Amino acid sequence: MSNSFYQKSHMAHLNQLKDLAPEQLQAFASFNEAVLKEGALTKKEKEIIAVAIAHVTECPYCIDSHTRNAKAEGASLEELTEAVFVVAGIEAGGAVTHSTHMHGAKDAEAGDALYLRSNLKQLGNLSKYAPEGFKGYAGFNTAAMKAGKLSVKFKEIIAVAVAHGTQCPYCIEIHTQNADKEGATNEELSEAVLVTSALLAGGAYAHMANMIESYGE
Repeated sequence: MSNSFYQKSHMAHLNQLKDLAPEQLQAFASFNEAVLKEGALTKKEKEIIAVAIAHVTECPYCIDSHTRNAKAEGASLEELTEAVFVVAGIEAGGAVTHSTHMHGAKDAEAGDALYLRSNLKQLGNLSKYAPEGFKGYAGFNTAAMKAGKLSVKFKEIIAVAVAHGTQCPYCIEIHTQNADKEGATNEELSEAVLVTSALLAGGAYAHMANMIESYGE
């Protein structure tokens, strides 16, 4: 029995899946392969997105494998770092945009619909009641999304993928519109979202190594 939940050696347990659930394993492998192959987005771009989403799911196995894959496809550490800062910005933004519900909860006249596009008009309340913190958030978000080793367009594509991972409808709305303005195509955005889907499934898949380890103790 290991004292750590996360040992690379645990991944060997996944070899048992071909006997435990062969049909599901094959379907997952086909899904993953189809999503990550070259398309409107390059394999390099998809692996950069995969590294970003792995930081959303916080799966160390996925971070390890997709960082290695991204490096093999030519991604630099600077590019990967910028991609993960996009994740940080979107996750921060999810909390910020959902603050509109907090203010709505205190409004006796608020309607029954929790998710309205018009809710974003209440973001000014966060700036009003916590101006220094909001200014800090705004500065961080701007820095995370500006062009660097990665273009603004690609960062917005990553942001749309991340927003689907965090399931923030406000973030999906804002960053889809931003990506569209930057020239991102429906094909690029759709492929990016499917990378998110595969990584969410992959986090559960990889953690079956822990399940098998625990079952055998």
